Amino acid sequence: MEIELKKRLIKYNDKLFSCTTSIAMELIGGKWKSVILIYLIDGKKRYNELYKLISTITERTLSLQLKQLEKDGLIKRKVYTKKPPLKVDYALTPFGESLVPVLTAIAQWGKTVADEKGEIIE
Repeated sequence: MEIELKKRLIKYNDKLFSCTTSIAMELIGGKWKSVILIYLIDGKKRYNELYKLISTITERTLSLQLKQLEKDGLIKRKVYTKKPPLKVDYALTPFGESLVPVLTAIAQWGKTVADEKGEIIE
């Protein structure tokens, strides 16, 4: 795959970007978005499941990031209202699933760094 590097502007979601990497980082950048997405690779999760898996995230941040990922079309939120208590789960959309190879490559690279230069604390 060849990446075209030249000066240009790209309009996406009513925002201007100088390169395609900026668009990708807009969608999955930051501390938490890719972490949430990686936990959704193996299937849908409820809010509390995600909160327990991502031990250092605050509830407010998780809620905001889930809303942003849903707005960007990477995840879908399903609400079950047939009987109380209210149940909500989150899953990758087909657009979100298109990120799986990228996310797993990033996770594998992170594991290599952790193995070689870090310390894993269980």
